[in-house]
Amino acid sequence: MSSQSVSDFESQLEAGGSASVANQARSAKQFDLSWLQGNARLIDRTEPLLGAHLAHAGLIMFWAGSFTLLEILRYAADVPISKQGLLLLPRLVNLGWGTDSVDAWFAIAILHLVSSAVLAAGGLFHIFNQRSTNYAVGKDKLMGKKEGLWANPKTLGFILGQHLIVLGFAALLFVLKATRFGGIYDPALDTVHLVDKVTTNPAIIFGYLFGVTRHGWDPMGMAAVDNLPDVIGGHLWIAAICISGGIWHTVRAPFGWFKERFIYNGHVILSYSLAGVGLMALISIFFVFNETVYPVEIFGDNRLKTVVLQGTLGVTFLAGHVWHNLLGQKDTGRFNESSYYEAAMAGFATVLVASAAIGLNSFA
Repeated sequence: MSSQSVSDFESQLEAGGSASVANQARSAKQFDLSWLQGNARLIDRTEPLLGAHLAHAGLIMFWAGSFTLLEILRYAADVPISKQGLLLLPRLVNLGWGTDSVDAWFAIAILHLVSSAVLAAGGLFHIFNQRSTNYAVGKDKLMGKKEGLWANPKTLGFILGQHLIVLGFAALLFVLKATRFGGIYDPALDTVHLVDKVTTNPAIIFGYLFGVTRHGWDPMGMAAVDNLPDVIGGHLWIAAICISGGIWHTVRAPFGWFKERFIYNGHVILSYSLAGVGLMALISIFFVFNETVYPVEIFGDNRLKTVVLQGTLGVTFLAGHVWHNLLGQKDTGRFNESSYYEAAMAGFATVLVASAAIGLNSFA
């Protein structure tokens, strides 16, 4: 073969290879699923991540405020509230608001709308102001930090501590509302009153975790509670535990043995949050048929839709947990064949918990 022929052949081969690469690129672009990542694409960007976090909270506040106003417009005082197909107003009535006037409902709706505007402004500020924080997230190094937020155990512990403290104060506010500021609705007495005898005995409160109730063993566990003093007492204990744990994590870094097992990666940390929300959704299924916390006269007696909704949300969040956890393991080199097995076992456990919840409620 002449040198000219060889040169022509190499040119054709190179052209063919380039065309193949171009075809692969077009195919990859056609099936690009990166948009599914949502806010996960901001994991390595400090300000947009915080801005998205605040904007998300603002959307939740806006939804709550706007839908409360819509339900106020639909509300008919001469029809039982349980028969009107409402979602938010029944919970406000259960908390003791609006039993004699809709003014409290309106004030709560406006408060949520104003809060949503403040959160939205904060979100926009952090999106457009790229240097307002003095810590770094992921690969976005700010203020001379040598490592990003996700790789800093002490900073992550501090953030966890602040979240726990906020949750603890939220539980404490509920206790104060029930015991000091107006009270809540009691289905046993069919009235709103202050709960003056809160159960603080740890044997009674923590006994519910193992199904030990005032009436003997019950497979529904915590969801078997049938009186407000125990409900409020449980929230009081949760407030104390969350605030104490929050202070601990704020001032103390994780122990060494935990650092070795914990994966410091944005995807994995997001997966832990999704797992927590998903588990809460599944646990709430057990409470749906509890007529102490979901009185029939307020929420009605058809709970199947709520069970399906909570179950769907729980499974969705847990699926997101598995997805982001596996991505984080791949990013950090911790991924192996057993990861799929563990994910499958977690899925099986989720289905088992959801089935048990629905099964036990069917016999309740």
